Amino acid sequence: MGTPFRLRAPVALPCDLACSVVRDAVVDVDADGRLGYCGPASRAPALPTGVPTRSCTGILLPGLVNTHAHSAMTPLRGMGGDLPLIPWLRDVIWPAEGELGGADVRDGMRLGAVEMLTRGVTTSVEMYFYGEQVADAVLEVGSRVVLTPGIIAVPGWDRLGDWRHMTAGISAWIDADGLRFGPGERIELGYGPHSAYTLPVDALREVAAEARRRAALVHIHVAESLAEDKAQREQYGSVPLLLDSLGVFEGRTIAAHGVHLTEGDVQLLASARVGLAHCPGSNAKLASGTARLLDLIRAGISVGLGTDGPASNDDLDLWEEIRLSSLLARLSAADAAAMPASAGLLLATRGGADAIGRDDIGALDTGRWADIVHIDVDEPAFAAGVDVPDGQLLANLVWAAGARPVRDVWVAGELVVADGEPTRVDRRAVQHEVGRVTRRLLA
Repeated sequence: MGTPFRLRAPVALPCDLACSVVRDAVVDVDADGRLGYCGPASRAPALPTGVPTRSCTGILLPGLVNTHAHSAMTPLRGMGGDLPLIPWLRDVIWPAEGELGGADVRDGMRLGAVEMLTRGVTTSVEMYFYGEQVADAVLEVGSRVVLTPGIIAVPGWDRLGDWRHMTAGISAWIDADGLRFGPGERIELGYGPHSAYTLPVDALREVAAEARRRAALVHIHVAESLAEDKAQREQYGSVPLLLDSLGVFEGRTIAAHGVHLTEGDVQLLASARVGLAHCPGSNAKLASGTARLLDLIRAGISVGLGTDGPASNDDLDLWEEIRLSSLLARLSAADAAAMPASAGLLLATRGGADAIGRDDIGALDTGRWADIVHIDVDEPAFAAGVDVPDGQLLANLVWAAGARPVRDVWVAGELVVADGEPTRVDRRAVQHEVGRVTRRLLA
């Protein structure tokens, strides 16, 4: 149990469906780290005696949700930066990852978590190996993770066991610790089958069945580039058709990328209620293509934003994905009104939570976890302060400010970033350890 408190700020953005702008706002946090009242101060309930109030100078909003990441890859940042996806994976990344041990992954994830938290990203959906070390890093730094340990069957990865061993390990972990655990339920476990082109059909079917038995999330790459799944498309029609036939879409599923989807694929994902992680930065850097964001949304698919890994993006700044996704959508539609700032912000908050089937994060709603970001408005993007029309305020936040003015961050009511720096770990020491790993890989 923590200590309840109240935050008061000139503006709160609860990220409700209307993307409301609440003026002279109050946000209450209870002793369990959950949200209480969020709304105008004029209608706020009286505080019990002894509950402290903190006055914030800027904007309060929910922590952002990164729906697709491999954040522990921070030691690999910048490697193979001018290659397309498949050569990048096979010739650069997979060999480098083969040199990583559990301690290296823990160091990489600590830096990834720090980088995201200091940019207002409180939750990330991670697919990686050495899952216990990833979880340890997140618990140390204080962020939140949906951890879907990777399952893959390609040369070089047998050092971690075959796909059956990987799958059984996740199932045993969930059975031992539960689907969610840790302070403030900071860890959620799921399954991370890499893709249809790196796993046999039997593996995909078995992983889906294990996940359904435990109501766990399946997190899988789908249709990222044209070359990756040519054989699967020729044999089964499309990867979504294959996955659907194997029962992958019968439970909770988030498909990462979804760049090369047919109209039939889009309708299938919508009818099966599959979430989609849109990763415009990584897709652009690897020249994989541009996902049809507006078509996906119009079809009723729950879409969130993802950074992908820090070796393919190359940062973990979800504000950049908000901006890039909105710009590309406007370009594709030749319509400057196709994706307003409010819609982009919702993709990174409520939309991301919806895409992974979570109703306890992604918005400042009563009962959700108190994952809160404080934006400082003493900076050039807010030269006129917050006393501007609502639309202009949102535009200044999304188009001009982004991550730069993130000042404080709470996760489950705990202050984990203060004045732009993590409170639980020494950022410079964390950076130093990742630098050591990178130098060893390059030696």
